Amino acid sequence: MSAAVISEPLSVRVATFLAREAWLLDNWRLDDWLELIDDDIRYVVPATDCPTGDADNSVVFINDDITMLRARVTRLKSRHAHREYPASRTRRFLTNVLADQQDDGSVHVTASFQVYRFRNRETAVYVGYYEMTLVPDGTSFRITRRKATLDQEALDEHGAVSIIL
Repeated sequence: MSAAVISEPLSVRVATFLAREAWLLDNWRLDDWLELIDDDIRYVVPATDCPTGDADNSVVFINDDITMLRARVTRLKSRHAHREYPASRTRRFLTNVLADQQDDGSVHVTASFQVYRFRNRETAVYVGYYEMTLVPDGTSFRITRRKATLDQEALDEHGAVSIIL
């Protein structure tokens, strides 16, 4: 008699994936994080005054494809990222994770986040929600779309988004 294969529910697999991703980012394991990213990635952080705008036709903080995202990671790891050298300490909290399997096999994910950034004795808090598309990759996933919409009305205390949300 062979052992039965136990399949975790999709929501548990997605939550575990997101927790691993958050750990990689919080520990500045940016190269390992990039391994979770699909070559067709679109990573967007809309401007706080236009959260629903189209990234190609609106002002956004970040609108990266894979080439720009790799360059961002390279810069964040170097001395050229003045806002992040030495690297900030961050801690991410994710909640309200919802995962919906799509007809094409991808998974649409929404989740609320809080990201705390500690640097130079100051704390910045980024609060918002993710909309992500994950594609299956063996027993895990790869991120093909990531939109981090901030709830703040402005980034007055932050001035910019220098970390990966």
